[in-house]
Amino acid sequence: MVEGRATARYIRTSAQKAGLVMDLIRGQNVDRALSTLRFARKRIARDIEKVLRSAVANAEQKEGASGDVDRMFVSRCYADQGPSMKRIRPAPMGRAFRIIKRTAHLTVHVAERPEVVTRVAAPAPQTASAGGADAAPKKVTKRARKSTAGKTTKTAKAKKTAKAKKTAAKKESGTKSAAKKTTATKKSATKSAAKKTAKTAKKRAAKKSSD
Repeated sequence: MVEGRATARYIRTSAQKAGLVMDLIRGQNVDRALSTLRFARKRIARDIEKVLRSAVANAEQKEGASGDVDRMFVSRCYADQGPSMKRIRPAPMGRAFRIIKRTAHLTVHVAERPEVVTRVAAPAPQTASAGGADAAPKKVTKRARKSTAGKTTKTAKAKKTAKAKKTAAKKESGTKSAAKKTTATKKSATKSAAKKTAKTAKKRAAKKSSD
């Protein structure tokens, strides 16, 4: 895992004030940490932002770095107490109050997240084992395979029989409809022939009566 580190020494602030801001960006992505520091209402946030950018640049220069800033995150950040400058402020009655001007060392560590690789489960090798302990589960699997094969054959047979029944029903319905059509045509033909014969008989009778 590629890491980058940057340190700013003798920053004119206390370690406690810097630690309050660093707690906000610890463990965050670099982009999110930069936006957090940009809108933070602390003066030390500007210095921490500079240190963070320097750490990212150092990580990009290392060997094996992908250069993808989206994969980087703040792994560690802390503030150490630096040397303090002691001053005095005049007070009443000849006294003096002490002023302590503190400094801090700011350190930021940046690291790259590893790439997520999805593993594909490999099929189990089908090798014969000599031990008796491994033989029992193989027998069970064989039985299971036989049962599944029997089920599949049964289902295939059932599908075939259903298809055969459907085809037979279709044939029967077709033959019935054809028989109905033939009988209807025969009836219509006989009716038309009877009508014609009746007409001819009427015409002959009319001729005879006129003669």
